Amino acid sequence: MGQKGSSGLSRAVSAYGIVGFVRFLEGYYLVLITKRRKMADIGGHSIYKIEDTNMIYIPNDSVRVTHPDEARYVRIFQNVDLSSNFYFSYSYDLSHSLQYNLTLLHSPCDPGTVEEVHTRRSRQQDSFDIFEDEGLPTQVFHGLQSEPYAKYVWNGKLLERVKDTVHPDWLMYIIHGFCGQSKLLIYGRPVHVTLIARRSSKFAGTRFLKRGANCEGDVANEVETEQIIHDASVMSFTAGSYSSYVQVRGSVPLYWSQDISTMMPKPPIRLDQADPYAHVAALHFDQMLQRFGSPIIILNLVKKREKRKHEKILSEELFPAVINLNQFLPPEHCIDYIAWDMARYTKSKLYNVLDRLSMIAENVVKRTGFFINRSDFFCHTLRPDERWGDLGGSLTSSGRVQTGVLRTNCVDCLDRTNTAQFMVGKCALAYQLYALGMIDKPKLQFDTDCVRLFEELYEDHGDTLSLQYGGSQLVHRVKTYRKIAPWTQHSKDIMQTLSRYYSNAFSDADRQDAINLFLQVYQPSESKPHLWELPTDFYLHQRNSMALTHDRRSYTYWWSEGILSYLPLPYDEVPCEENMKKVGVRRVNRYDESIDTYTEFFKPYELTSFDDTFCIAMTNSARELMPKTVGVDPSPFTVRKPEETGKSAVIGAKSSKEETVVQRKTAASAPPPPSEEQISSSSEDDSEDDRDDDGSVSQRSTPVKLLTESGESVRTQEDFLQQSMRETYGLNLAALPAEDDMLIYERFAYLGQNQHKLERTEPSVLENAINVVPVSCFTTDSIYEVSSPQVDRDNREVFEGHVLTGLGQVRSLCREDILMYREYIKNRYM
Repeated sequence: MGQKGSSGLSRAVSAYGIVGFVRFLEGYYLVLITKRRKMADIGGHSIYKIEDTNMIYIPNDSVRVTHPDEARYVRIFQNVDLSSNFYFSYSYDLSHSLQYNLTLLHSPCDPGTVEEVHTRRSRQQDSFDIFEDEGLPTQVFHGLQSEPYAKYVWNGKLLERVKDTVHPDWLMYIIHGFCGQSKLLIYGRPVHVTLIARRSSKFAGTRFLKRGANCEGDVANEVETEQIIHDASVMSFTAGSYSSYVQVRGSVPLYWSQDISTMMPKPPIRLDQADPYAHVAALHFDQMLQRFGSPIIILNLVKKREKRKHEKILSEELFPAVINLNQFLPPEHCIDYIAWDMARYTKSKLYNVLDRLSMIAENVVKRTGFFINRSDFFCHTLRPDERWGDLGGSLTSSGRVQTGVLRTNCVDCLDRTNTAQFMVGKCALAYQLYALGMIDKPKLQFDTDCVRLFEELYEDHGDTLSLQYGGSQLVHRVKTYRKIAPWTQHSKDIMQTLSRYYSNAFSDADRQDAINLFLQVYQPSESKPHLWELPTDFYLHQRNSMALTHDRRSYTYWWSEGILSYLPLPYDEVPCEENMKKVGVRRVNRYDESIDTYTEFFKPYELTSFDDTFCIAMTNSARELMPKTVGVDPSPFTVRKPEETGKSAVIGAKSSKEETVVQRKTAASAPPPPSEEQISSSSEDDSEDDRDDDGSVSQRSTPVKLLTESGESVRTQEDFLQQSMRETYGLNLAALPAEDDMLIYERFAYLGQNQHKLERTEPSVLENAINVVPVSCFTTDSIYEVSSPQVDRDNREVFEGHVLTGLGQVRSLCREDILMYREYIKNRYM
């Protein structure tokens, strides 16, 4: 609102929420959200993306004291584009995972404590009701509301000054990262696949300016990725089926950096501080144990064999740090370390990168488990799977809980990390769909509509995170590692590499200043040098460089108090006394906007169109991925023929049959189910420095062989047909029956041939010969005859009409038929 002379108030701006209040060298500014767009829906709670914002100067111009540097600070602050991947929700806590929101917030709590968690002003506002004067009873509900997780909130400092003075409904916390949702149609049954990435606001910045970790254990480029699968036919959290899986990426938790003053594409890596007792790594893994529980699994993808030591420096420091920390932990809760040189595997033509990643993913998901708010379905008893019984995590009365997390890193945590996370997410997706009763075994193949939809989500997720941290989109994608990318992809990769280099060299410094100002890491003041005058922001993020710490943590008992007693469960989700202090009981009206799911989803007070609703406009597997050919299997789990790629063009001169076989062998690189021996084998086999060169063939590699001889091609096609029949029917129909089965069939045929020789008047001989007990409901049934069922007149007329219609003689419609057809036309088209 704004004042307009003597005519009162006039509307100045309409907003959907308050980002916060910020002050530079003059008065305060109010940052408002003026445009929004719905991105996802979880349990009836809408998640919005900020599309546009507006900064309003609060003091009146008559009392404003101008400062010459104020406008420059405003421009730097606005360099953080709030319309680029910032998300909020009015009723869902985006800073926490779905597992936290559905476990701790469902813990029992006394509604009588509502008077303790609300101030007097908030109690008066909560009890306000427009029908109170009419004597109508007010329907009051009690709910739980928790504090947001500060690490993933980006406007916490902007709301800090008003947090204790305004009503909690005015506080709206935003996250930065990625949010996407797609619809998977399984024979018409909608299943929503949601991907949420939360970027940490601690030690945040750009690629070469933020590396490693700070003194508090916060690492650069730390992102928590959560995939949520739920049956969209039921919206409610209490009645619906919801499942989630969480994994993390982040820089190597050491004191290291790269000098960008040399203007090199790959500046040399240097270790800034010696940390013999792994103090900074201990702080980082302490945070992870508190939030995720155990086991913590590290997947380190950096190079280990280089002509000039570069990435190997990080592995040589991280592995001893993990060994040092593990010697003080109980053996069942130790940190697992998996080192695998993914780049070296990719360069070789004999190794299949995704096969190895799928083995690692299977092992990881089995150990950590996943979250689901439903107990096992009966279909798991009808169609049991041996891998389901080995699944880890923690079983509860209402389902399963994920314990532990996978932490993936390379140097930049962009290209290699995103592919590895996709493979782990694909494996977890198979288990989630199996837990929801959607598929009969926890395994998904490449080139299916389901995996293609999930791959597109993860590529958008990777591109977004890469733009935020590295300045360009992904250079190497999943298709690159599958080796089916088109030949035009190479030129695109070169352009992305140049774009990333340009951004790192010329624009990252300005973006870093904007992030520091937005997160209030630097607060302008007359007594301090200006932000653009600082030679480095090292002292802003390393607090111990400005003051000595009074409490030094133990090098042996490096975890926080109380964590070990609850492992493998995460300490943050245990309903202990300390955690319940963060949860408050809230009293709301029955029709309050924050809990009225019907009004928020259907918007009955707005003029809307079905074509514009989010649930119709979102990505749909049946509409956008399934082929439009008549007769195609509508199942999203059917392997489709891959599109024309560079690999299929090379073998285009072969015959059609041979081409089909080769494409299925090379493009559809769906990994086979790993054996127990392969899973149990240690990943340190790949970390040996004395391994052979890339030309050597590993036992775990999957060589790609092109079939040239016709005999081999036919034999391969027969093997493929036998495999497809075995997968479809459970047995190989082309093989001969077993000898025992043939004996049973011959006995049955012999009895059938000789049963007419027996007399009907000798039931005892009949029973001795065949020993068959009648089970039919007809009383006069026997082996020789069956009494015909009685057919009434109406059924006979229906059958006669069906026969006449087939002959082209359509009978006249009666009045009931005309009314039924008219009702159908009215409901369908009018």
